[in-house]
Order: sequence, then structure tokens, then C-alpha cells
Amino acid sequence: METIKNLNNSINSSEIIELLTRTSTPLDNTDDLDLLIDYIGDAKYVLLGEASHGTHEYYTWRAKITQRLIQEKGFSFVGVEGDWPDCYRLNRYAKGYLDSGKDIFSVMNEFKRWPTWMWANWETAAFIDWLKVYNESLSADKRIGFYGLDVYSFRESMNSIVQYLEKNDPKALAIAKTAMKCFEPYNKDEGQSYARASSYVPELCEKEILNMLTAIIKNAPNYNHDAKNALSTEQNAFIARNAEKYYRAMIKRGSASWNIRDERMVSTIQRLMKFHGKDAKIIVWEHNPHIGDARATEMASEGMVNVGQLLREEYLTDGVVAVGFGSYKGSVVAGREWGDSMRKIKVPEAVEGSWEHALHLAGNGKNKLLLMNKVKSEKCLSSYIGHRAIGVVYNPEHERFGNYVPTILPKRYDAFIFLDETSALHPIHIQPDGNQIPETYPFGM
Repeated sequence: METIKNLNNSINSSEIIELLTRTSTPLDNTDDLDLLIDYIGDAKYVLLGEASHGTHEYYTWRAKITQRLIQEKGFSFVGVEGDWPDCYRLNRYAKGYLDSGKDIFSVMNEFKRWPTWMWANWETAAFIDWLKVYNESLSADKRIGFYGLDVYSFRESMNSIVQYLEKNDPKALAIAKTAMKCFEPYNKDEGQSYARASSYVPELCEKEILNMLTAIIKNAPNYNHDAKNALSTEQNAFIARNAEKYYRAMIKRGSASWNIRDERMVSTIQRLMKFHGKDAKIIVWEHNPHIGDARATEMASEGMVNVGQLLREEYLTDGVVAVGFGSYKGSVVAGREWGDSMRKIKVPEAVEGSWEHALHLAGNGKNKLLLMNKVKSEKCLSSYIGHRAIGVVYNPEHERFGNYVPTILPKRYDAFIFLDETSALHPIHIQPDGNQIPETYPFGM
């Protein structure tokens, strides 16, 4: 289906380009972020997007913004579109826990789920090393954390639960092992066979997972001698519950599995905010389709919600600022199909009629920062215009009809960072372990 409005033939095309030229500001160095930092103000939720999972500049600019927010605004932790167990190892390393890894590479080497490059890359490693050094000057209870928000890590989460309960709760351990035994016949492909089987037996292992979650929540007060590991164990139990629901939903296609995933990421954010106290502030790193308000896209017409929408609806008075990212051309790390070897792929020039093409013309090939409070009331920007999104699966020869999300940009984000030409990120080469999650809708994001 064609998703691009033809901006050049639009009566408002020159008006849009002139408006973007006049209202956007140069973005050459970290000092140029001052306007954004000031705009964020006292907001407690800052959502930093990306238009792909494999672009160097999205990761580095996101890290620059995050560093300033931590240093200047007192943000408490970072939550990312990643698995809890893997990211919790990064969290332990960044906070300087005992036995948390001799170096960043040894910790990153545990990211074995495809796409490994999404977090096992030198851009993320550089940020975690910076965070580790920054945390050294803080007391243990004030150190900045790094957590995964996603629902995919069923097997890893169950293993972590068992390891913890073996030392702390033999009774709950027996319940957890019963849940694991129920899942054993479906373990080979991490969810796909469970999803198929659930179409015939809808409840399948639901009762066993719920029993485990109930036992862990009930006994959580007894784990308080080790609050951080207790938090991780409880979160792993919620992940197991959420993953089971996600697997059952994904066989139905449509919006159900997407909504479960984003709703559960929000519930993880809520638990983390509660754990960090009433003054907590979070920075979220996720793909644009998760952090930009779904109501400003055609996702809404398909019954889809996302993290950005849900947080705006619930916490607008606390301050929610969503920052989208995009680029005109460059290169990216992605696969040609799900489970494919990672490869560097050329990203063609954005198609005429897209937001990226308009920003390219407005910026004369320069990087730009656009704050939406300057343009939100402009009628010429109130139409749906294509906005590029690249997932972990990417085939640029087909992108015109599959990678542009019809978007009202000023309603989707509070700010937008446009990078005219971007380059592929730098993966740490890790062989995936072969257990794959089926592609998510849309674009494998």
C-alpha cells in the first residue's frame, strides 16, 4: 500500500519547507542540545527514539542527551528496548557490583539472542563504560541503572528465577520448576511452537506461570535482605508471565501481541519508578514506533497503542517528552530476513514526499533539531506524511511501500532530531544461540 503523501505536488509543500527551515535549529555538537535540555525542564519521563536498530548516530546522540540529563537534571536510570536478564548484567557492571564482569566486552558477550548487534555494540559499550566511571563518585544507592524493558527473555528469565530461588526460597523453587517443566516441550524455538499449541489449548501453561508469579510476589518481603536481586527476580517472574501471554497473542496476528508487548514495557517502567522512589526520573531508549505517540499515526486505526501514548495518557502532569530521530540517507546494520546474518546495508535517499525529504530540503543537508512547540499549531503540518522506520529486518528495495509510517510529526513527538547522513553502528560480533522470537509487527521493531 502506498503510504507517502506527495509533498512536492501538495499545495503546502513550499510552506512546509519554509516553516521547517525557519523553526529548526542547527545540530552540530552537544552545545546545540541546550534548547532541548531546557525544553525537557523538570519532566520525569524522557523517551529517546531511533529510526533503526542499527545506526551509529542514533546511539551516540541518544547517549549524549542521556549524559546531559543524568548530569544536569538528575535522572535516575535508563530503560531500553532490550531483555531484562542481559541488560541487568550491564546494570550490575555499570554500578560496580562484585563479580559483575572484568570488562565491558565480557559482559556484552552474553547478548546471544538475535539480533545480537542491537545492544552488543561499541556505541552502547562506550556509554556503559562512561556510566560506570560516573557511578564511581556516587553512593551505592544513588548509582544510575540500566534496565531492559522487553518481554522476550522467557528462558533466560526462568533460569535466573531458579538460580535465585535455589538460594532463597525452596518452596517457591518447586513451583518455578513445575512451570519450567510445562514449557519444556516448546523450548526449542522460544515461543513459536508454544504459540501454535495455544491455538488448540488456549490456557496451556498459564496456570503454572501464574502460580509461580503469585508465590514470588507473596514471598517478596522475605527477600528484602537483597533488594536489588529481589527486584530482578520479581521482574523475571513478570517477564515469564508477560512472555506467555505474548506467545499466545502472537498466533492471532493483528494488534494483540504488539499491545501486550508495549503495555508490559510500561508496567516495567512503573515498577522501576516505584523501586527508585517518588523523585525518580527515567530515560527510555526505544524505536520511534514505541516512543512516538501512536495516536498520531495510522497505528491507531489498527487498534494499536504504544509506550509513548500510554505514558502521555497516564503521566502527562509529571512531564513526558518524546524525542524522535530520523535521517535522509546513509547505511545501517540489519538482516535481510529474520535470523539472517548481520550486514551493512545502504539506506537510500528518503523518498520525495516524506518528512525526511522535507527536512533534508529545509536543512540544506545539515543536521537539525526541531522543537514541536514551535510548529504544533501550524495547519500545514497537520496531515499524515510518510516517516521512515527501519527494523532489524530491512530490504531497501521495497522500503517505499513498507517502511514509511503515515505520521503527523508534531503530534507524534515533542522534539525531532534530523541527521542528514548516518552510518552503520559497530557491532560486537557474537554468534546468536539459534533460539529466535518471531518477527514483531511492524518492521520487526
